[in-house]
Amino acid sequence: MSHRRILITGSTGGVGSILTQRLKDEYDVTGHDRTTRPDADPVVLGADLADYDAVRSLMDGIDTVVHLAGAASPESPWEAVLDANIIGTRNVLEAARDAGVQRVVYASSNHTMGMYDRYEQWPVYPDTPPRPDSFYGVSKVFGETLGRYYHDEYGLSVIALRIGWVAQDPTITGVDVLHAMWLSEADTAQVVRCAIEADVDFGIYYAISDNPNRRWSMTNTNLELGYRPRDSWADFAPEGEPVVTGGVDVPDSWPKGS
Repeated sequence: MSHRRILITGSTGGVGSILTQRLKDEYDVTGHDRTTRPDADPVVLGADLADYDAVRSLMDGIDTVVHLAGAASPESPWEAVLDANIIGTRNVLEAARDAGVQRVVYASSNHTMGMYDRYEQWPVYPDTPPRPDSFYGVSKVFGETLGRYYHDEYGLSVIALRIGWVAQDPTITGVDVLHAMWLSEADTAQVVRCAIEADVDFGIYYAISDNPNRRWSMTNTNLELGYRPRDSWADFAPEGEPVVTGGVDVPDSWPKGS
């Protein structure tokens, strides 16, 4: 597997940087950003996601695409998600299909189901009907659905990970729902590695750490991808701070500020 060639789109972003550093010794990794960085380690190729020809040029010789790039905030305006997350995701999937890429690991989001969180309607399962909380969440639902189409129509393997909240230190916020969906850096690398290697062709999977107040099912993530989270936000909780199983109320403004 050390010779598998991986393209990480958005490799210079927060999650992309984590994955690049943690996976580059296992795979032949190529990074992507809007501009080329030939001196980076590994090399970073430049492409505007809205430019199909530029995206297609990234794919030659690639086995697996880990698609992270795009507008990343739930407060992103429509124009931002349209270009980066909707047109951009279509371009990535079409370019991957055309180039003969074997698999796309798609970075979806907890915000595909965020209205369940706002109204505290838990538990949430991977096959629960989507209920996005923002244009950003809508764009991620689109990406999941488009990935299913590319799998059904063309046989492209697509693994969608509904990523929780990635942060080095979960105690930087006091918002319980963020603690509940925290995904550690080590678990981020593990779940993406599992998605790259798993013997499945398509699926939608929650990706969060082993938090005691988790409200989202990861049964299929555990069984089908082999993911075993090792970290928990409770391990970082200040002494005396209670960890409420099942969680506490979500702010009415969710997902603003998340």
